[in-house]
Amino acid sequence: METAPAIRYTVILFYKFFAVENPAAFRDDQRALAEACNLKGRMLVATEGVNATFEGTDADVERYKAALKRIPALADMLIKESAGTGKAFRKLEVKVRPEVVTLGAGAFDVAQETAPTLESAELERMYERGDDFVVLDLRNDYEIAVGKFDKTIDPALHNFRDLPAKLPELAHLKDKKVVTVCTGGIRCEKATCLLKREGFTDVVQLKDGIHTYMQQYPGKHFRGSLFVFDNRITTTVVDTPQRDIIGTCAFCGARTEDFYNDDTVRPSRKVICCRSCIGVQQEVLRTT
Repeated sequence: METAPAIRYTVILFYKFFAVENPAAFRDDQRALAEACNLKGRMLVATEGVNATFEGTDADVERYKAALKRIPALADMLIKESAGTGKAFRKLEVKVRPEVVTLGAGAFDVAQETAPTLESAELERMYERGDDFVVLDLRNDYEIAVGKFDKTIDPALHNFRDLPAKLPELAHLKDKKVVTVCTGGIRCEKATCLLKREGFTDVVQLKDGIHTYMQQYPGKHFRGSLFVFDNRITTTVVDTPQRDIIGTCAFCGARTEDFYNDDTVRPSRKVICCRSCIGVQQEVLRTT
């Protein structure tokens, strides 16, 4: 008897800044399309655009992508892909929000104000040449803790919306060559608008984010794994025979990329914690 081929899953990540005249109608159409394609995940819709991560079988993802590309405003949009597990998301959520990525710094004309982009290949050349620059990572602190570029400056953001308040601490970079990075590019597109307004004179953004760099240059100048906001928690994007694990357990210092949610504070926070210590911490919580 022949064995049925294994079902393969793909996670897709995409965003686009464009004028959405009726976000509620766009939300309803996209929810219906995602449901018809059996996808799970989340999409945020605002007047400024769309931001989404979905998972489905390879065939269902291809059906969804084909339908998405028939929307004129999204026809040229890059859709990033990585291997899924079938369990990345528990349900489908499509919601209207004031911003598709929350910075809370007012309105920007992203198309006009965002910084120039830097291709992954050029960033790799800058590293190989030994150029004088810094990488400003605009992700949350716990994301950076499990994976980061060489030359990274961590502004210690617990949330992206913390960036405006952190700008005084970054003022020494205003005349420095700054390459901003984030997972897929959306945070950089908006944050560099703010940085330019605040007087950063030589800022560029990594085109299509860390995810794309890792696909093109696995095991090079990005160390560790990429944090993702789904049940996978981290991904290497592509399999590599050798890679660094840079995350360390907050309790014993062991190398790990596992996380647990610390619910002793509000809002709760993600803490890097090896599997041995996770059990200990859960027991502590049960007895306190």
